[in-house]
Parts: sequence; structure tokens; C-alpha cells
Amino acid sequence: MFGQMRIAILDYKVLPSNPAGGCHWRLLRALCKEHEFTVFSLEFDNPDPRRIDWVRIPAVPRPLAALFVTFHLLAPICFFLYCRRNRIRFDLVQMVESNVGFGDIAYAHFCHRYYLRNYWRIAKPSGLRGLFRRLDHQLHAIGERFVFRRVRRLIVPSLGLANEIEREFPYTAGRMEVIPNPIELDRMNRPAAFDREAFRGALGISGEDVVLVFAALGHFERKGLPALLEAMASPGCEPVKLIVAGGTPGTIVAYRGKTNHLGLGRRVFFVGTQDDVRPYFWSADAFVLPSAYETFSLVTYEAAAAGLPLIVARTNGIEEILRDGKNGILIGTTPASICSGLERFLCLQSGDRRRMGESSKESVRGYCSENFAARWRALYASEDLTGQQRLDLAPVQSG
Repeated sequence: MFGQMRIAILDYKVLPSNPAGGCHWRLLRALCKEHEFTVFSLEFDNPDPRRIDWVRIPAVPRPLAALFVTFHLLAPICFFLYCRRNRIRFDLVQMVESNVGFGDIAYAHFCHRYYLRNYWRIAKPSGLRGLFRRLDHQLHAIGERFVFRRVRRLIVPSLGLANEIEREFPYTAGRMEVIPNPIELDRMNRPAAFDREAFRGALGISGEDVVLVFAALGHFERKGLPALLEAMASPGCEPVKLIVAGGTPGTIVAYRGKTNHLGLGRRVFFVGTQDDVRPYFWSADAFVLPSAYETFSLVTYEAAAAGLPLIVARTNGIEEILRDGKNGILIGTTPASICSGLERFLCLQSGDRRRMGESSKESVRGYCSENFAARWRALYASEDLTGQQRLDLAPVQSG
């Protein structure tokens, strides 16, 4: 048994709903009785205030480029003052990506340099928003060059992202671990009391309609929503209706205009950002995501855990669970390729769709919160971090 360590975590927003910060939140919830954690962040939903300290970093939250710069400047100051005031020294310092310039473990959910080189031209947003977003990517890319060289260990959620980082930064070879993001499997099960027909009816969807759900916090261009809407307007895809979960009010207004222009006004339902997207999964027939780029795509895993067939493009994380024709349908990112995939799904009988959903659910069984915590526990006990005998990380079992 290894000893308790004092661990500092530096992250912008350690919240259950945040894609990267939510992983840190679940790590803290699982291991806070085994180690002493202090969180340095702008926002924090503390899962156990009695055991976890929080130091608020007064960084500027918007735009993201300003958050990166102010967090870089203020987090080290707050960290130093905390250590000096409490007369402590941390055994490990852990941060997300390149958000600070020091630490032992970088928990990377993105490779900004790789994305700028290969995908920015495909999915770049326009206007001032696009300008600030590119600046944020560029700042992170500069930080990656230095942070990834200095850290003792680099943790990523998918093998594909690990390959991208090693391609951009060859000196990271041998220092990376893949720890997939956790899925709360039981939470995704549809309860027997859920009235699927009533929920669909409230949206204006009948029981006979073929309903797909597209879910994303934002980045609709990169996630492939424009191409998906064009595909739905193609001959052969008329039976498909679409629920779009996520997006800011301004983005939704813009996309409503696009759907009306394509003649899809009565077939696409924008429900906005949801605190709980599960009812939309439970009311749909399949999940669709023709994304150009992902690093893990937590929402795809959650859709699979909810028992939905996957109609998705091959990207990082997704490629590790998708079995074309068994638990979903592989599509590309062009309207023609998406249309072809939708037509394949429409040709399936109800029993085939049900079996595909069951297979989809089985494919993510190994990505539970318990396995996530076990892999972090083993990492913290590893020889190069503690000086004790290294423990091999158990492989993820996918069914």
C-alpha cells in the first residue's frame, strides 16, 4: 500500500458539467479519502469540502485567450502564497494541458498545435469569436511546447490523441498514459418510468418518426452540424427528424435561419443547452455526430451508454468503440457521406436498431467511473512518481 500524498490540481473550472474539469472533479470525488488535494481554479464545485481545499484564482473568464493569460499569471502567485502561508510542499502538481508553466503531470484533453495545423481551416468560426478562439489555440500551442517537455507524465483520454501529441512533440514518447474519461453508466440507463412517447409528443415528434439526436456544447461547425443539415435536405433522408442539444442563444438563432433556408424548419428541434441531456437520448432512435475532430467525445460514449446506435465519423476515442454495422454506422463528414449513412439506418428494421443499441451499450461497459479511479490510483502509485514499485495500469475492457 502506498502512502498518502499531497496533490495540487490547477484547472480553470472543476465542475461536473465541464468536459475537462469534470474529469478532475470525478477524480477528486473518488480519491479524496486517499490523498490530500488542493484545487487552484476559477470555479470549483467541491465534492467534499471537509477533505479538499480550494484556492480561487481570480482570472478573467472571457474571452478564453484572456482566461489563459490571466490564469498563467495569477495561478503561480496564488500557489506560492498558499504554500508559504501554510508552510507545505506538494508531492505532485497536476494541471490541465498547458494552462500553467510548471507541474509534474499534464492532463491533456486537446493538442492545440496539431489542431491548428490540420483542422482549423475546416472548422474555424468567423468574426471576432473566431479571432479570439484562434488566439487561445495559439497561446496553448506555445505553452504545449514548453510544458510537455518539462512534465514527468502526460495523461490523455484516447490513444488517437496520444499519437497526435507524440507526432507533434516526439520527446513525449514514453511519458504518456491513456486514461479514458469516465462514464457514469448506471446514470445513463433509461428508467422504466420514463414516458418516451409523451416526451416526444411535447417536442412535436410522433411515435413513428425516426429521430436522431445531435449534442454538443458548442463548436457546431467542427462537430459537423452544417453538413448534417445539408444531408437531411437530400432526397432519401426525408423521414429523419433531428434534436439539436447545446449551443448559445445566438448560435441557435443563426442555425434556425439555416434550417428554414434548407426547408427543414419542421424537422429540426433546437432545445438549447441542457443541464440534463439524458431525456433527449432516451427519446431518440440514434445518436449522430459527423465531427471533423474529437479528442475523446464524451457525449458519444454517453449516448452509447444510453443504448443508442451511433451514426458517427471516425475520430479519436470514437474509433476505439465503433464497430460499423454492429453498434453503429460509420459516416464521413461530407453531406453525401452523411446522407448515405442515414439511408443505411433508415433501411434497418426496428429489431436491428434495437440490437445495434444494445451492442453500443455493451461496447462502453469498461469505461466506468470505477475503472477511471483505479487507473489514476495506479498512476499515483507508480515508481517514477513515488519512488516505489511501479504498478501497471489495467487495460480498459470494452465488453
